[in-house]
Amino acid sequence: MVVWLEKSVILLLQIKDAVFIRDISMSRESEPKIIIDDEESVSEETTKTHRETEREEEERKFQNVIVKRVDESLRHPDDILERTIEEGEEQLRRSFLSLLISSAAASMILCFTVMAVAIATGITKDMSEASARLLVAAVYPLGFILTILSGTQLFTEHTATAVYPVLDKRSDYGALLRLWGIVILGNLIGALIGASFLVAADNVIKAKESYIAIGHHLVDISAFDLLISSLLAGWLMALGAWLLRSSSNTVAQILCIFIVTFLIGLGGLHHSIAGSVEIFAASMIGDDFTATDIFRFIGLALGGNLIGGSIFVGALNYTHIRRTQ
Repeated sequence: MVVWLEKSVILLLQIKDAVFIRDISMSRESEPKIIIDDEESVSEETTKTHRETEREEEERKFQNVIVKRVDESLRHPDDILERTIEEGEEQLRRSFLSLLISSAAASMILCFTVMAVAIATGITKDMSEASARLLVAAVYPLGFILTILSGTQLFTEHTATAVYPVLDKRSDYGALLRLWGIVILGNLIGALIGASFLVAADNVIKAKESYIAIGHHLVDISAFDLLISSLLAGWLMALGAWLLRSSSNTVAQILCIFIVTFLIGLGGLHHSIAGSVEIFAASMIGDDFTATDIFRFIGLALGGNLIGGSIFVGALNYTHIRRTQ
């Protein structure tokens, strides 16, 4: 009897517990539920969108950078000078072979200016002197634009650019003379190669008489006149190199190159490297030019270009920007 009573009590307790658990379960089921999309699974407290999750992943993978706006307004002369000094230092540190190949490529490209001028000279036979000068001046910049924008090295660009680091005491005169020597050597090698190509292609170009006429313009002139003419050309070329650093886009740079070389062509001024291509081509075609004529022209033209660029642009720019401020 006692055993039966104990079993009855245990059974009643079990039924009571089952009813209590069922009531709790039903109360939980009756509470409102939050349905969350599987693709954007988040908690009730912090809800993140799919894009926020992607952004966090991108920030873990990529480094944040600050993008500086490029100011296309006119640059301050001191900024141009600092930039030019850095470029000059870079060129002064270049290896011999790199400079030699780059400078040879420059004068080889420049042979297209000589070709254009020779063709224009042939066209202008029946024109007035004013019209002839304008036509020659209009085509003279073409090869210079190709050469300078290609990044190759012309001596007349370095007459001032390579001087700035020396004046600022970031380099020495030994490095400057080394640079000038290598670039001149490479330019003359390239000029000889370019002239050879022009002469070899003359059956197509048909400009032999023009090459000879241009050659006489180079040698039939007094030493003083040649030196002064080369000085003015070197001044303009170095000034053009300075203006390139102040220009913010390619169109402006092309315009700068065109202006300075148009003036050289218009005035009939003597550029040492373009003139070297011209005198080499003339000497290969005609017998009127001796080795003395060639060396005389190249020496005087290089000297005049050097004085015009290094003193009238390099030294003056550095003095009025750095020393007087």
